[in-house]
Amino acid sequence: MSLSFRNRIAVYNLISAAALIAIVFGVVYSVVRFSVNYDINHDLETEIRYHQEFVEKQPINHLMLVEPSEWEESEHNEINVNPVFVQIFDSKGRFYEKSRNLKDETLKFNTEEKETYTEDTFLDGNPIRQVQAPLVSHGHTVGYVIIAMSMEQEIRLLGNLSQVLIIAFFTVLLALFFITRFIAGKSIRPAVDIINTASKITNNNLGERMELPKNKDELYELSTSINQLLDRIEDAVVRERKFTSDASHELRTPLAVIQGTLEVLIRKPRKSAEYEEKIRYCISEVNRLNDLADQLLLLARFENQKAAVQIENIELDEIILQVLERYSSRIAAKDIALSFEFSDHYKIRSDAYLVSVILENLISNAVKYTKEKGKIIITLKESEGKISCLIADSGVGIAPEDLQKIYNEFFRAESQRQSIKGTGLGLSIVKRLCILLNAELNIQSDLGKGTTAIVSFQAGDYRETI
Repeated sequence: MSLSFRNRIAVYNLISAAALIAIVFGVVYSVVRFSVNYDINHDLETEIRYHQEFVEKQPINHLMLVEPSEWEESEHNEINVNPVFVQIFDSKGRFYEKSRNLKDETLKFNTEEKETYTEDTFLDGNPIRQVQAPLVSHGHTVGYVIIAMSMEQEIRLLGNLSQVLIIAFFTVLLALFFITRFIAGKSIRPAVDIINTASKITNNNLGERMELPKNKDELYELSTSINQLLDRIEDAVVRERKFTSDASHELRTPLAVIQGTLEVLIRKPRKSAEYEEKIRYCISEVNRLNDLADQLLLLARFENQKAAVQIENIELDEIILQVLERYSSRIAAKDIALSFEFSDHYKIRSDAYLVSVILENLISNAVKYTKEKGKIIITLKESEGKISCLIADSGVGIAPEDLQKIYNEFFRAESQRQSIKGTGLGLSIVKRLCILLNAELNIQSDLGKGTTAIVSFQAGDYRETI
């Protein structure tokens, strides 16, 4: 049967307490038993020594085995008050004399034992402890004495003590179980609250949070950690919903344009030039749709920042030249003045493909948002083990209030949306890849004056001069 956490705590505490209490009660019982036995043995030893000393002092020609007045003592005449039973035997083991309280009873004499011998036995059905010892006079054994004392009170005492300890043992354990269970229940109440709160959290109700316990203990830390986790989950879900909504909107827009254009074309016969114009427009929208799909796939690929990264020495200037070559026609079409001069091969430690994606997005933005006859300046510099690439343009710029939002998916500043098409994913991809590559990204911009993007990589093992 599966026990609740509260009951498990109570049971485990009960087991440990039972072992401890059993040890304590066992020690108490043993101490009392030892004390009782010690007192009886001491009294018997005193009586034996008394008789042995009396016989040892007797003259050999007038030997007496027992003092005549011995039997007058009350403990040898009565049975009910501290009885001491005495029986004397001669050296041959024959009965010699006994105390009056024995009446018709006799103590058991062991003929095989010649030295002091102790035995627990019964007298008239009552438990006794007897000691048999030799009586020596002038170096010769002249007889034997048996001293016996009743054990009835001692046995009753130990029996009562054992019963009390057993009853107390189970009573204490039972009380301890319920007390521990009650305390454990109060202690884990915050955990129960956590369970109840967690059960209320659904995909549509991510605003619930754990109530923090008053005591700043482990449950407080657990509740805090869960709340922080829920904050991250809620933030991720909100961003995912917004991303899905924005992606759907961005995908539908070119599709709607293509559909509308084609519907206009089939309404009536048109000239060849008109068909060609509309088809070219549809092709541009298809290209835009492909670019958007590629960027979405790229963003999804590095969503969890777990993509395989191949770190190696690469030449940053060569990657920039390759990107500029791909955008040379657009740069020439807008008559943009491009400045990129270098005298060294700047080597960095990074992933060639991902670096090319970063630079392509940054240079693409620079070309896209720079007006005709504008200028773009690309500079490489090295400082403190870092190689930085500065891409400055004279484009439309970004407003200060928009600079904190430029890394959000599908966000486009008001100055960029007016007449320039785009997806708003480029800088999101750049930011994510920079985090993946441990590169630093900083974008500075003045509205109407231009934007400067600075990305810094770890310097490579060496740098060549050309």
